[in-house]
Amino acid sequence: MCGIVGYRTNDSFLELKEKLPEAVGFLSHRGPDDSGVFFDPGKGVGLGHRRLSIIDLSREAHQPMASDDEKVVLVYNGEIYNFKEIRTTLQCHGHQFRTQSDTEVVLKSYLQWGTDALKRFVGMFAFAIWDKSNERLFLARDRLGIKPLFFYWRNGLFLFASELKAIMVLPGFERDVDTDAIPLFLHYQYVPAPKTIFRNTFKLLPGHCAIYEKGTFSVRSYWDFSRINPYVRDAAQSEVEALNTLESLLKVSVSNRLLSDVPLGALLSVGIDSSLVVALMQEVSASPVRTFSIGFEEKGYDEAPWAAKVAKHLGTRHTEFYIQPEDARDIISRLPEVYDEPFADSSAIPTFLVCQLARSQVTVALSGDGGDEQFCGYVRYWMVQSMAKILNQIPEGLRAMLALFLKKIPISWVESCYVPWQAYLPQRFRVANFRDKWQKLLYLMKSSQISDIYRATISLWSRDEIHELLGRGIVPGLFEEVFNETKGWPVLSRLMEVDRRTYLPDALLTKVDRASMAVGLEVRVPLLDHRVVEYSSGLPDRFKYRNGTGKYLLKQLLFRHFPEGLFKRPKMGFGVPLGNWFRLYLKEMLLDYLSSDRLKKEGLFSPDVIERQIKEHLLGEADHHQRLWALLMWEMWRARWVK
Repeated sequence: MCGIVGYRTNDSFLELKEKLPEAVGFLSHRGPDDSGVFFDPGKGVGLGHRRLSIIDLSREAHQPMASDDEKVVLVYNGEIYNFKEIRTTLQCHGHQFRTQSDTEVVLKSYLQWGTDALKRFVGMFAFAIWDKSNERLFLARDRLGIKPLFFYWRNGLFLFASELKAIMVLPGFERDVDTDAIPLFLHYQYVPAPKTIFRNTFKLLPGHCAIYEKGTFSVRSYWDFSRINPYVRDAAQSEVEALNTLESLLKVSVSNRLLSDVPLGALLSVGIDSSLVVALMQEVSASPVRTFSIGFEEKGYDEAPWAAKVAKHLGTRHTEFYIQPEDARDIISRLPEVYDEPFADSSAIPTFLVCQLARSQVTVALSGDGGDEQFCGYVRYWMVQSMAKILNQIPEGLRAMLALFLKKIPISWVESCYVPWQAYLPQRFRVANFRDKWQKLLYLMKSSQISDIYRATISLWSRDEIHELLGRGIVPGLFEEVFNETKGWPVLSRLMEVDRRTYLPDALLTKVDRASMAVGLEVRVPLLDHRVVEYSSGLPDRFKYRNGTGKYLLKQLLFRHFPEGLFKRPKMGFGVPLGNWFRLYLKEMLLDYLSSDRLKKEGLFSPDVIERQIKEHLLGEADHHQRLWALLMWEMWRARWVK
């Protein structure tokens, strides 16, 4: 894996040329093995590259890589898993190769097919091509958004890079925070694409390419299978047919991702997805797979014993590491550097540590990311479906009257009536953070729209609460756009599609990419082979959700490799015990970054609102750890990157 950065400008070329090596240096963690730059002074173009050597370790595979006539130059980050097949086709067209790398295949695919070459690639990638003959700068990102690509465009200056930190160092870039992005971050815990935290700076969407040519800039999609309603596709398939097809696709996907000239292993988080990936790896590997997992001393968070059982059953070479609070403190201080945009998924901590553990033995690791978004793995999916059915049975006028009546009841009185009796109720009727849940109930009584219900399940703050905290609202974006595009879809398929195009690339894949690349580890995700995604998207919901649980088909495939009893346990997720840590080990850090003096000086958030939530959390009156974490991540990011 690698890091790329570059520019095209109408002026200030010499300043940019002087700074480009420094920008390349900001990506050294993504590619510790080699670096290079290319300049076309006559056209105002500069390209930079950092290399993590995975395939063809020779000097011949150095980047930037130029065509034989030096008119086309490529900087590339990724892996094309079918590059050998494409190479054979290109040889039939008369192309000759001087390396064994997939980089040269990408370059010569463009020479042969132009921008249509994208449709032939199976893999994860983000690259830029300077085509001098056509005066064209061509950028592309893989279909699922596994690899990142940012760009800045203003007043004739075009900058791009794998990470924002490399763009920030280049002359002409303005660190002007987009105030519309702040409420979006608080709402989603990340800044949703195509926005970034800075003005005039964007993420290239997954499955899209961009062309900057003759002073004009355009972006287009090259992969849009999702526009087809899955309800009308493949509905007649039998379960056995679906299971066999899925197994065949996954075996090919896993096998493709074992191609490497360096040591390779797997991240084992003991869930269905990663366990299945490791089982398939072990099945096709000539030697035992090396697996890595993370554990916690705190009960309810510790997956390590279960991971060890999975590893023992499969016979892998297993390594585990138990996280201590001091490990977390060290990592938290590094997060603003690793995630150079505000990012508030606390599972970034164990993700970083398991990647660091794996990197001590291997350079490439496979993971199980992507299964939940394809096979209905999140409880929130069927919760939303059930809630929508219930709310739709209540006339809209009656819902509005109930909401108005409930709003007039002091929440403190409702809480005092309910909370003392909560300990005597069955677990399923107990409600954590009662005040937050009550506010969401009032919000949902006003609307039975699927998008509103789903928003309530995934957001940290409601729109009203963000107004109270920040004094501004949330601008609509891709979240609303996907909901509009999927009208008429089945509810579960609709929610999975929303997550596939928003939460998956902007949260999960961002988390894994930055954490792994920070330690020079390449992570491959076989469940997100686009052929697997295309197939799974057409499966009826009954193959994904059945008898009150999700991932039905994946589980049936899993049980071909494991006894069912090995997975009869509650799903833990991949979280950290932040609630307790904030009251103990991280209290000083929390009070420092979220102090009233600091917040007043910044002038962005309401200090009174935050002070109240800190007090409630520290006293154990409520659990605000997710909100406090998001605010902490914002303040730490601002302190590092905003001058």
